Amino acid sequence: MDTSWEASVTDSINAIYLLFSAYLVFVMQLGFAMLCAGSVRAKNAMNIMLTNVVDAVVGSISYYLFGFAFAFGDASNSNPFIGTSYFALKDIPSSSYDYSFFLYQWAFAIAVAGITSGSIAERTQFTAYLFFSFFLTGFVYPVVAHWLWSSNGWLNPNSDSLLFGSGAIDFAGSGVVHLVGGIAGLWGSIIEGPRVGRFDAFGNPVKMRGHNATLVVLGTFLLWFGWFGFNPGSFDKILVPYPHKIDQGNWTSVGRTAVTTTLAGSTAGIVTLFGRRLLVGHWDATDVCNGVLGGFVAITSGCSVVEPWAAIVCGFCAAWVLIGLNILALKLKFDDPLEAAQLHGGCGAWGLIFTGLFAKEEFVLQAYNSGKTQVARPSGLILGGGWGLFGAQVVELLSIVVWVSLTMGPLFYVLQKLGILRITADEEIAGLDISSHGGYAYEANQEESGPRFYGEYLRMQHQS
Repeated sequence: MDTSWEASVTDSINAIYLLFSAYLVFVMQLGFAMLCAGSVRAKNAMNIMLTNVVDAVVGSISYYLFGFAFAFGDASNSNPFIGTSYFALKDIPSSSYDYSFFLYQWAFAIAVAGITSGSIAERTQFTAYLFFSFFLTGFVYPVVAHWLWSSNGWLNPNSDSLLFGSGAIDFAGSGVVHLVGGIAGLWGSIIEGPRVGRFDAFGNPVKMRGHNATLVVLGTFLLWFGWFGFNPGSFDKILVPYPHKIDQGNWTSVGRTAVTTTLAGSTAGIVTLFGRRLLVGHWDATDVCNGVLGGFVAITSGCSVVEPWAAIVCGFCAAWVLIGLNILALKLKFDDPLEAAQLHGGCGAWGLIFTGLFAKEEFVLQAYNSGKTQVARPSGLILGGGWGLFGAQVVELLSIVVWVSLTMGPLFYVLQKLGILRITADEEIAGLDISSHGGYAYEANQEESGPRFYGEYLRMQHQS
């Protein structure tokens, strides 16, 4: 009777922990919304806010119907590539998963579409968001999640057949979430092309600053807050004691994961602050915010398996990855209003490599084997762990790039050919708020020279 009571209390606390983490991750949607709104011009603020809402509501339905099943379906006929059970949550709760786990994973899924939305902001038809958000959340992302996070997945570090004797470590999703969203956004932005006026007749970049740095900073801090559910919450359970350690358990690793997350983001922010100061000659708040987020993206893969000092190395390199990719993007005339492809794609890729270099065996055992010391685990290459983990990380990176390119690239291409991806030049110049949503996000819109009301926009269309 006592054992049953203790087990019930343990299960309840673990469920509360997971639910609270899910709520924190969902707060990131608000962070994305604020960051996106502040990073676009005022004439497109309502549009980008609406797309963030659409990502959540459409993603909820697609993930409920198909996504969770493709990601975590573990029926007897499941395979290493894709799940085949739990459609529309049939047979949930099961011996493997309950509603709390679904909610937590749902919060991750809807974040992916938000990343991609930023890459194609200010020039995309609203209808296109409905298509790609449903497809990305319901199919493309869940398949990758199955590879890494389902016990049947071919890259899972706890599968029956470990890739290179290790499996890939992507604890909270530098690859599964951020690289997927970043590569999808990369293809969307390439196929749509740059915004009108982003590059002049000689190919030189023209500044198109976001209209509200206050919202960018607010969004960054909300995302920072939510990342404490994103990374530490990925332990799923907090009341798991480690054998041979009287005072340590998952609660210890949860705290360490929050620390590594903070250190990586903070280091990336500092490096970006001074790096951009040297490059452009002034202190830029929005650049620093993106740097902080780049550090968070990079540490998300190895947050639970690296020392705090390694997190500083991670953040330092992530900042230069982001700065370098942004310079390269301008040279290639690539236009991403939120730097989402560079930030989530580039820093996510670096995070996977970083984990293969710096993962500590003791922490890997804690994260994936509940602290059991009798198990041997490949660890980071630099720490003497051999090539197994590093090789698995590279395979994960390449597999995600190929998978997302083969699925989202053709989707964007078809939408473009059907004429439902990019808006017309007139609509873009007027602004999506007035051309697609009937009015601006703000009552007074002094900084824009376009029509202030929907009727004015229609009269302009008739005159032209």
